[in-house]
Amino acid sequence: MLHSLKRRSVLAMAGGALLASTMFAPAFAQDADKPTYAMIQINQQALFFNQMIEGAQKAADEAGANLVVFNANDDPARQNDAIETYIQQGVDGMIVVAIDVNGIMPAVEAADEAGIPVVAVDAILPDGPQKAQIGVDNAAAGAMIGEDFKTWVADHGGSAKLGIVGALNSYIQNVRQEGFEKSLEGVEGIETVGVVDGRNIQDEALSAAENLITANPDLSAIYATGEPALVGSIAAVESQGKQDQIKIFGWDLTAQVIDGIDEGFVQAVVQQDPAGMGAAAVAALETLRKGGTVEATISVPVEIVTKANVDPYRETFK
Repeated sequence: MLHSLKRRSVLAMAGGALLASTMFAPAFAQDADKPTYAMIQINQQALFFNQMIEGAQKAADEAGANLVVFNANDDPARQNDAIETYIQQGVDGMIVVAIDVNGIMPAVEAADEAGIPVVAVDAILPDGPQKAQIGVDNAAAGAMIGEDFKTWVADHGGSAKLGIVGALNSYIQNVRQEGFEKSLEGVEGIETVGVVDGRNIQDEALSAAENLITANPDLSAIYATGEPALVGSIAAVESQGKQDQIKIFGWDLTAQVIDGIDEGFVQAVVQQDPAGMGAAAVAALETLRKGGTVEATISVPVEIVTKANVDPYRETFK
């Protein structure tokens, strides 16, 4: 079954990988008469990022623009190098999905000084010359799923021992964790027994979740702050045969996550619209290229997905 993941097979998430390149080619080699936009991506392991690329590619095609994508493979230094290379190539705009939101700012500033507009997607950059921040309100969405968790606790005896699988190197996932935890403040019966760091990498999230479960044999719930953390947590619960004991709340659907929802141990998932984020980024760059202005914050809505409303997503994640 798809959800029966081994430690290494959890990496097999390359559905959109052919859309992007991990190596630089001259940015205008595709069609010099078209504008060229560059997306500096975190990785192409997570389905979330591949869907973002797909949405951006579709929007670029519709706009008659070229899109080039750089896969940093979770290395922030490579993202900075990529921006410098795209500056030299003279692209018309950049879409930045940052790993290190502070460390990337000198490169963002250099792009702006070169007259190249930058829009940030998902990861929230500090104040700077970027033209727009595109994504979700991560704190509010974390609080939303916190409300679902509180309802579940109330409906199942009024107490829970909670573990969190986060990504401490990810600013936005820390915000999601904080929003979730704040929603639980003052609620009796919920004990957070541990927070582990999956580093936004599925294998490491799997190991971290396994350690969390082993250290807390009476664990009853896990909150996972992103797709790698969620898929890793699912694999860990399955590997230890604790689907009946541990319920999972988290972020971002995959086929494995939907299997977990069907089996009943994945309770609720924040579903973003990564394709919509990618499309919004290209649309913003198109507007800027034509002399227009864009909102500083461009919000993309989320939905809390449960067994009651998962069906419309099956085709996307089959």
